[in-house]
Amino acid sequence: MQSSNQSIMTYESLEELIEAAARRFSAASTDAISRFGRFNAVLAGGSTPRPLYEKLAAEPFRSQIDWSEVHLFLGDERCVPPTHQESNYLMVKTALTEHIPIPEENIHRIPGELGAEAAADHYQKELQNLFKGCSTPAFDFVLLGMGDDGHTASLFPGAAAIHDEKRWVVGYYVNKLDAWRITLTPPVLNAARQIVFLIAGGGKAVRLHEILRGPFQPDHLPAQAIQPTSGQIVWMLDKHAAANL
Repeated sequence: MQSSNQSIMTYESLEELIEAAARRFSAASTDAISRFGRFNAVLAGGSTPRPLYEKLAAEPFRSQIDWSEVHLFLGDERCVPPTHQESNYLMVKTALTEHIPIPEENIHRIPGELGAEAAADHYQKELQNLFKGCSTPAFDFVLLGMGDDGHTASLFPGAAAIHDEKRWVVGYYVNKLDAWRITLTPPVLNAARQIVFLIAGGGKAVRLHEILRGPFQPDHLPAQAIQPTSGQIVWMLDKHAAANL
């Protein structure tokens, strides 16, 4: 899967990867705030982004970023309360938001405790209010991860959500997980000005090769559905994840 607006960056260690990702986030925030007066960023759940959030919550990034003009969103969520240990919101809170001077109203969580469909409806209405007049929200920065099965956000292999062209947010049952999930849809993610995949570990190497070098089959490899319409996509990898490229 090749694209003219795609770049692949490989780092020797996880520490170098996280430092580079923090610099990229900080630079994107500065650019967006200077151009538009605010920075709209979508954050990922999972284990790989946590050290990035902790890095952003510490100096020098804590002071470099004008958090008062930053709005944070989630790319997906589990159907759990915000205090649940599996909540993406709770992970972001404990790693980042409770340590930075960001207004509470600038943190836009997905209310997973409402149930998948109700939470998706609620979040879509919130996005519509924040991005009035937009056919699709244009986020400044979208951070994504990739699972061992090629999923990203909560777009899992075989999900109808991969091809949803109408809704911004969907809630659905994931058979392989025996669980309900809420996720932003590909058209919303693809409308972002910058999409960053943050991937680490040798366990991702084979699947990443299939996604970047293999045939286009997004039903099998949902991460392939992420193809920005006009923005930039950056694959930020440690050397273990990039081993097969």
